[in-house]
Amino acid sequence: MGAEAFAERARRELQATGDKVVRRSAGPAEASTTLTAQEAQIARLAGDGLTNLEIAAQLFISPHTVEWHLRKVFVKLGIVSRKQIRASLAGPWISGTLPAAMEAGD
Repeated sequence: MGAEAFAERARRELQATGDKVVRRSAGPAEASTTLTAQEAQIARLAGDGLTNLEIAAQLFISPHTVEWHLRKVFVKLGIVSRKQIRASLAGPWISGTLPAAMEAGD
């Protein structure tokens, strides 16, 4: 957030009182690289060739929501196109276990 100067001042003041201070990294929090169940389902449907509109209709969500989830999927999987989704889903990206219907590809 750009508050490094304030954090440093607070650290110095806490040290002056004799308190132990744990220094944190200044970088942003590391984003999770595992797909949520919703992201995994949308990614699988997109990998099967469905359009955002078709995915939205099937899952009863808006096409904008599908697009938002796909953007997150692309970042997490390190891909840039829908063509790369199917190959990328073979990795350990999905959190938890998939329902049997998704594992069977139904």
